Amino acid sequence: MSSSSSVHPESQAGFAKNTELYNQVRSGYPVEALSLLRKAVSNKGPLDVVEIGVGTGIFTRGLLTHPDWATAIGTLRAVEPNEGMRETFEKHTTDPRVVLADGTFEATGAESGSTDVIAIATAFHWCLDIPAALTEFLRILKPNGVLCLIWTGQDSDCTPWLKQVVSIAEARENAASPNARTEKWRDLFSLPAYTESFSETLEEQVFRWGIPVKAEDVFNKVLTASRVSALPEQEKEVVLRDVRAVLDKGEGMVWVDEQQGKFELPQMCRVVISKRK
Repeated sequence: MSSSSSVHPESQAGFAKNTELYNQVRSGYPVEALSLLRKAVSNKGPLDVVEIGVGTGIFTRGLLTHPDWATAIGTLRAVEPNEGMRETFEKHTTDPRVVLADGTFEATGAESGSTDVIAIATAFHWCLDIPAALTEFLRILKPNGVLCLIWTGQDSDCTPWLKQVVSIAEARENAASPNARTEKWRDLFSLPAYTESFSETLEEQVFRWGIPVKAEDVFNKVLTASRVSALPEQEKEVVLRDVRAVLDKGEGMVWVDEQQGKFELPQMCRVVISKRK
């Protein structure tokens, strides 16, 4: 069972509701990124995978159906501390190879030395205790096992309007709120236990692309941000009003079909892969 003290309170509050909307509008993962991960895994299979912080299962389902992974996975232990997320995960993920479990970065419930791949998708920035998480990774990961940290979402640095939208959402967070862009998660790689146990080579790659969206799609994505999801309804309306003003201005917006109100939403996926010695 997960301990509330090891789960970030903002994550617990922000992802307790709107999990169906989260599942509908959050970004998926490019097939090229999942292929890159498969190439890093030397074991042909069947593979024992542990995914931590599975959320509603967006990455999980992408992995299970990916042509490089579909027949390679033996079991996938899906670890998620948030009850609302687990409920939505169960509705949309029915593969018999999946075992859904309450747990955290520091306590996955997996057997020692059982895991070929640990995957953490758009979640590791929420980790409260990186050294404790590393201890758990080392406990469950096989020799030559792979650790993959991966994030997907909007590429806010490449266009002014999107950067402005992200700033509106981030204005609702406090200075200590976790954010993948601060890259505090990289502290993992400087820990002595990490450098002793993992190979020196760190494979990292960024994928960029765009998807056509309408204003409503952007509103819904903003509403699933943890810091916005937990706001009172009246404050959410203020956020959406400000976002609409940014979209109406449309600084740097690339139209896909202006008549239909469709424009490009820049996407980015960062993959960081390391292998245990």
